Amino acid sequence: MSGDIRSDQPQGRFRRMLNRLTSSAEELEAEELRQDTAESGCTPIARIADRQVVTVAGTLRAVTLRPRAGVPALEAELFDGTDALDVVWLGRRSIVGIEPGRRLIATGRLSHARGRRVLFNPRYELRPVGHGSESA
Repeated sequence: MSGDIRSDQPQGRFRRMLNRLTSSAEELEAEELRQDTAESGCTPIARIADRQVVTVAGTLRAVTLRPRAGVPALEAELFDGTDALDVVWLGRRSIVGIEPGRRLIATGRLSHARGRRVLFNPRYELRPVGHGSESA
């Protein structure tokens, strides 16, 4: 139909404001994360192929200490607004700054473990919390 609004067409200011007012907090956060991913030049998690070296950006949703084969492993779930993946640092019990709600850019080779996408021991960069609210 010619009256349908397609998501790939630019929207007017009123329509964007109406969408923000009627969207849930999770939808708004996901949209913000997608924009952050695009602005930082990172690859959206939903478009990553297995065994590809990638740079992804997102927010850490959960951080847990989960031993693997008797070795400590710090695991974190990274969400970028399109999908999530696990980031695992083997041999680490904790890393300063790695905590839920923290924004992160990680680079590594994507693999699968236990049916989930995983980056093992990635290079990473911690992003400021919130919008300039961190004074460190």
